[in-house]
Amino acid sequence: MQEDEDNSKDSLLRDYDTVLKESTLLTTFSGVLFGFLLNISITAANRLEYAHKIILVLALFSITIAVSLFVMPVIYHHLQFPYRDLGKFKRRAHRFIMFGLAPTFFTLYLGMVLAFAPLINNFGYVIAMLPFALVYFLYRLRK
Repeated sequence: MQEDEDNSKDSLLRDYDTVLKESTLLTTFSGVLFGFLLNISITAANRLEYAHKIILVLALFSITIAVSLFVMPVIYHHLQFPYRDLGKFKRRAHRFIMFGLAPTFFTLYLGMVLAFAPLINNFGYVIAMLPFALVYFLYRLRK
């Protein structure tokens, strides 16, 4: 009886740990990307064209939303601990992370546009889609 209870607690801690580590990794990645974009906006904004300034602002807002969503499982963990329903925690954490991925991908796309647009003008919008198309294509091939 005691052994089953200990195994259940170990499994519960492992599940918490996995969700919180995923959230931490995504928050760290997004935070670094945010810092990079913020640095560009502070140091190089006066050299950017107006359209590129708008893209930079959109990217900053987008990554801010993503960071906020990625940190939510940790906040939720601290607000709701101890849980009566681990499944509910995992579902909510999963939703926060999934909703955070869209603005992260959008920010990555905008970052690619900022990198390519000065070199190849409007064609940069198309070129910036290529890495995402490749990842999608490889994802579809895995099935």
